[in-house]
Amino acid sequence: MKTTTLLAAMFVAAATSAHSAQETTAQRDARMQWWREARFGMFVHWGLYSGLAGNWNGKMVSDKGGLEWIQKLVNADTHTYAAQAIPKFLPQPGFAKAWASLAKQAGCQYVVFTTKHHEGFALHDSKMGQYDAGDLLNRDLVKEITDALHAEGLKVGFYHSVIDWHHPQYDFTRSKQLPYPEGGKQLATTPRDHNRYINFLHGQVDELISNYGKVDVLWWDYSSMDFQGDEAWHASDLMKKVRAKQPGIIMNNRLFRIPEAGFNGMGTNNVTSRMDSQYGDFVTPEQHIPATGLPGVDWETCMTLNTTWGFNEHDHKWKSSKEIIHNLVDIASKGGNYLLNIGPKGDGSIPAETTTCMSKVGKWMDKHAESIRGTTASPLGKPDFDGRLTRRGKVTYLHLFSRPESGTLSLKLSATKATMLDGGAALKFTVKDETTTLQLPDALPDPVATVIRLE
Repeated sequence: MKTTTLLAAMFVAAATSAHSAQETTAQRDARMQWWREARFGMFVHWGLYSGLAGNWNGKMVSDKGGLEWIQKLVNADTHTYAAQAIPKFLPQPGFAKAWASLAKQAGCQYVVFTTKHHEGFALHDSKMGQYDAGDLLNRDLVKEITDALHAEGLKVGFYHSVIDWHHPQYDFTRSKQLPYPEGGKQLATTPRDHNRYINFLHGQVDELISNYGKVDVLWWDYSSMDFQGDEAWHASDLMKKVRAKQPGIIMNNRLFRIPEAGFNGMGTNNVTSRMDSQYGDFVTPEQHIPATGLPGVDWETCMTLNTTWGFNEHDHKWKSSKEIIHNLVDIASKGGNYLLNIGPKGDGSIPAETTTCMSKVGKWMDKHAESIRGTTASPLGKPDFDGRLTRRGKVTYLHLFSRPESGTLSLKLSATKATMLDGGAALKFTVKDETTTLQLPDALPDPVATVIRLE
């Protein structure tokens, strides 16, 4: 065996051994550091459903969310679904560079994108089957996307569905809570061997963590209270295999659906402040921001820009850039991360409303990123004014969403300096009994969120 090969084998063995033992607090902190400092990431839902754009048989299915589930919504079997969806999924050249550029422009530090959603279509060139981009498009879309993200210096995350509506051995009968299209159930006339599906699942994941360089996040989706973890996915073995090849990777909690893994029910609001590290690294509240955060655990709110994850040409309920910025500030002030989703079209292009919103968020971040990245939750809690607080060391960042009528604002801290983060203009203030009272300008310079830096 060559020396380099031997060293590589020893490294993998050491990494596997290290992760099989309990991490020390220092080791975990080092692994989680970049993620905790990032605060802002971009989620991308993109697959065969994107080309359907919310339509089936030429008619609108819905003008609301959930159109990445269109196969389930219309209850199509996988063959009927593929016949309509595949011809409409035509990625244009250069789409991945546009995604990476938008994420960078918006101020995101990492991007998590769907390598396979519930429909079962894999975006990489898989050797485990033929329902993938390599076989049907003669392209490896995961490689195109990953290369583009790495070129922009962004961290890379893979979303991977452990549910699979296409694979003939995925045993949907073992759960009453996980979704499965009725059309598929009607064609499933023979018993299924779920262990064969587990081998397929593990094989595809092995391809993803082996063939695309450094992978920073694995975002699993999802389990149920009645079918999860080792029983459903051989989850512990799966996580060990991932860590053996990607020792620094960060994984979410959705291979499991138990209180120790941050869940106490099937709803998106059923999250808890419990996260045993054997089940993952962070808790995943969906479409909402916990009122007081989730103290004591790492957490990340994932949220859509309109109401759907996958592209729907009929969904026009877009959030404003102001709402997105306020959400980002709110989440950072509670010690969480914000994973904001975009849903590209079937050709990979990004809706104009998405580009406009993300660009406006990026312009705000260009001036105020210091008050978001690398900050922690404010020890002062939720303030009694219209705004939020973040902290970095001995610096407190005051985010004002509107100006108090009095023109003054008091905080329970002793400041030695107060300046506008954008431009550095000094503010007048007084300190008495460890309370700082700021004299605000007649008009706040930023109509969305003005940030004051307090040392």
